[in-house]
Amino acid sequence: MTAWMVRTGHGPAHPNSGRRGTAGGEGDAMSRGRGIARVPGVLAGTAALLALACGVGVAHGTDGGASDGSGGHGAAHGAHGAHGAPAAVPSAQEPGGGGDPGRVDGVAAVGGGSWMRAAGVFSPPGSFVPSDALTYDTRLVPAGARIEVTEFADPSGTRVGTRLRGLVPGRAYGMHVHTSPCGADPAAAGPHYQHRPAATADPVNEVWLDFRTDEEGDGRAEALHGWGFREGGARSVIIHDRQGGAGERAACFTVPFGPRVQG
Repeated sequence: MTAWMVRTGHGPAHPNSGRRGTAGGEGDAMSRGRGIARVPGVLAGTAALLALACGVGVAHGTDGGASDGSGGHGAAHGAHGAHGAPAAVPSAQEPGGGGDPGRVDGVAAVGGGSWMRAAGVFSPPGSFVPSDALTYDTRLVPAGARIEVTEFADPSGTRVGTRLRGLVPGRAYGMHVHTSPCGADPAAAGPHYQHRPAATADPVNEVWLDFRTDEEGDGRAEALHGWGFREGGARSVIIHDRQGGAGERAACFTVPFGPRVQG
């Protein structure tokens, strides 16, 4: 079974974390494909076939792009920021399930919104094969662990979801959307993305994806908000060694989040 972490309360405020994480250990590097496919509504079917054939790492659907829902594990659960949440989105395939973790699972119409999926395999900075998923602490996020991040945005708000595989079983992790892409230095991802600038961190003004892994080391989380990202303002997710508003940076995944679709 895969564990869900759902946070419904506002929780205590914490200083907005910009702390550096621990240095990463060595591990086996695993590669992933990466690319971007942007799909006008009338060409969604053709683009999906091309993406599946080419193994694209990131898929964007506009005018109603979404996943085909294959390999999902049940309906999505609500999380913080549920006010103004978008309609339900089909769940995506397990990260890396059945082949290349960077491939596109599918594109289908979900009226009036935009959809993005990115998947990767963690490896330490400086590995022979570069990766957009970096682990700084291989004890907490082993090399070869996998991540998938999805975003659905429409005029009513934004839904961000994540699935992970191959982490430490039965452990709590923190996770937030950050402002900059990942780098060899854990601090490169910048601070938490905030809807409105604030001196403290909280799950209403930010995107928190805290989760607990199951007995197999798999986890998932989801956050809903009635607001959307600024163009280019959200560029990664950071996995922290503990839940809440702060914590050491154990791993990072660069994600091309998009802005909310205007009605």
